[in-house]
Amino acid sequence: MSKYEAEFSNLVKAFRKRHMGKGPGKISTTFCKHWAICEMEGNLSPVEKFIAAADNGEQMLRAARTEMVKDMYKKNHPVEMEEFLGSTFVDLYVDIDIEKDFGMSIFVFSDNIQEKFT
Repeated sequence: MSKYEAEFSNLVKAFRKRHMGKGPGKISTTFCKHWAICEMEGNLSPVEKFIAAADNGEQMLRAARTEMVKDMYKKNHPVEMEEFLGSTFVDLYVDIDIEKDFGMSIFVFSDNIQEKFT
Protein backbone atom coordinates (compact mmCIF):
# COMPACT_ATOMS: atom_id res chain seq x y z
CA MET A 1 0.00 0.00 0.00
CA SER A 2 1.47 3.36 -1.05
CA LYS A 3 1.48 6.41 1.21
CA TYR A 4 -1.43 7.82 -0.85
CA GLU A 5 -3.46 4.65 -0.41
CA ALA A 6 -2.67 4.70 3.33
CA GLU A 7 -3.81 8.32 3.60
CA PHE A 8 -7.02 7.49 1.71
CA SER A 9 -7.61 4.65 4.21
CA ASN A 10 -7.27 7.17 7.05
CA LEU A 11 -9.82 9.47 5.37
CA VAL A 12 -12.31 6.59 5.01
CA LYS A 13 -11.83 5.55 8.64
CA ALA A 14 -12.31 9.14 9.89
CA PHE A 15 -15.38 9.65 7.66
CA ARG A 16 -17.05 6.52 9.00
CA LYS A 17 -16.19 7.30 12.58
CA ARG A 18 -17.61 10.83 12.20
CA HIS A 19 -20.85 9.69 10.53
CA MET A 20 -21.39 6.23 12.06
CA GLY A 21 -19.73 6.56 15.46
CA LYS A 22 -17.21 3.80 14.68
CA GLY A 23 -14.72 3.21 11.92
CA PRO A 24 -13.18 -0.12 10.93
CA GLY A 25 -10.36 -1.47 13.07
CA LYS A 26 -8.15 -2.09 10.04
CA ILE A 27 -8.36 -0.73 6.50
CA SER A 28 -6.27 -1.45 3.43
CA THR A 29 -6.75 0.47 0.18
CA THR A 30 -5.67 -0.33 -3.37
CA PHE A 31 -6.03 2.12 -6.25
CA CYS A 32 -7.09 0.46 -9.51
CA LYS A 33 -7.91 2.74 -12.46
CA HIS A 34 -10.86 4.91 -11.31
CA TRP A 35 -11.43 2.83 -8.17
CA ALA A 36 -10.23 3.00 -4.60
CA ILE A 37 -10.82 -0.50 -3.24
CA CYS A 38 -10.95 -0.64 0.56
CA GLU A 39 -10.78 -3.90 2.50
CA MET A 40 -11.99 -3.40 6.08
CA GLU A 41 -11.83 -5.55 9.18
CA GLY A 42 -13.43 -4.91 12.56
CA ASN A 43 -16.48 -3.02 11.32
CA LEU A 44 -19.15 -4.21 13.73
CA SER A 45 -19.99 -2.68 17.08
CA PRO A 46 -20.74 -4.93 20.10
CA VAL A 47 -24.47 -4.25 19.63
CA GLU A 48 -24.30 -5.27 15.97
CA LYS A 49 -22.51 -8.50 16.93
CA PHE A 50 -25.33 -9.18 19.40
CA ILE A 51 -27.95 -8.57 16.69
CA ALA A 52 -26.08 -10.85 14.26
CA ALA A 53 -26.45 -13.75 16.73
CA ALA A 54 -30.27 -13.60 16.55
CA ASP A 55 -32.40 -15.53 14.04
CA ASN A 56 -32.01 -13.82 10.65
CA GLY A 57 -29.76 -11.29 12.40
CA GLU A 58 -26.84 -11.63 9.97
CA GLN A 59 -29.08 -11.17 6.94
CA MET A 60 -30.88 -8.18 8.47
CA LEU A 61 -27.64 -6.56 9.61
CA ARG A 62 -25.93 -7.05 6.24
CA ALA A 63 -28.81 -5.40 4.40
CA ALA A 64 -28.94 -2.52 6.87
CA ARG A 65 -25.17 -2.03 6.86
CA THR A 66 -24.74 -1.97 3.08
CA GLU A 67 -27.68 0.37 2.45
CA MET A 68 -26.82 2.59 5.41
CA VAL A 69 -23.22 3.10 4.26
CA LYS A 70 -24.26 3.93 0.68
CA ASP A 71 -26.90 6.35 1.96
CA MET A 72 -24.40 7.98 4.32
CA TYR A 73 -22.13 8.89 1.38
CA LYS A 74 -25.09 10.26 -0.60
CA LYS A 75 -26.15 12.51 2.30
CA ASN A 76 -22.59 13.48 3.31
CA HIS A 77 -20.57 13.99 0.14
CA PRO A 78 -16.93 12.89 0.74
CA VAL A 79 -15.37 16.28 0.01
CA GLU A 80 -12.13 15.45 1.87
CA MET A 81 -11.56 12.41 -0.37
CA GLU A 82 -12.22 14.42 -3.52
CA GLU A 83 -9.84 17.19 -2.41
CA PHE A 84 -7.14 14.68 -1.51
CA LEU A 85 -7.41 12.85 -4.86
CA GLY A 86 -8.24 15.87 -6.99
CA SER A 87 -11.08 13.84 -8.49
CA THR A 88 -14.87 13.81 -8.26
CA PHE A 89 -16.61 11.03 -6.30
CA VAL A 90 -18.97 9.21 -8.69
CA ASP A 91 -20.34 6.09 -6.95
CA LEU A 92 -19.85 3.58 -4.15
CA TYR A 93 -20.26 -0.20 -4.03
CA VAL A 94 -20.39 -1.85 -0.60
CA ASP A 95 -20.57 -5.37 0.81
CA ILE A 96 -19.88 -6.98 4.18
CA ASP A 97 -19.50 -10.52 5.47
CA ILE A 98 -21.10 -10.29 8.91
CA GLU A 99 -19.74 -13.63 10.16
CA LYS A 100 -16.13 -12.69 9.31
CA ASP A 101 -16.63 -8.97 10.15
CA PHE A 102 -14.94 -8.15 6.85
CA GLY A 103 -16.23 -5.52 4.45
CA MET A 104 -15.29 -4.05 1.11
CA SER A 105 -16.07 -0.67 -0.33
CA ILE A 106 -15.23 0.32 -3.88
CA PHE A 107 -15.17 4.07 -4.38
CA VAL A 108 -15.48 5.20 -8.00
CA PHE A 109 -13.90 8.51 -9.02
CA SER A 110 -14.02 10.52 -12.24
CA ASP A 111 -10.27 10.29 -12.91
CA ASN A 112 -7.80 7.43 -13.16
CA ILE A 113 -6.40 7.70 -9.63
CA GLN A 114 -4.08 4.74 -10.17
CA GLU A 115 -2.16 6.70 -12.80
CA LYS A 116 -2.03 9.77 -10.56
CA PHE A 117 -0.82 8.06 -7.37
CA THR A 118 1.03 4.81 -8.13
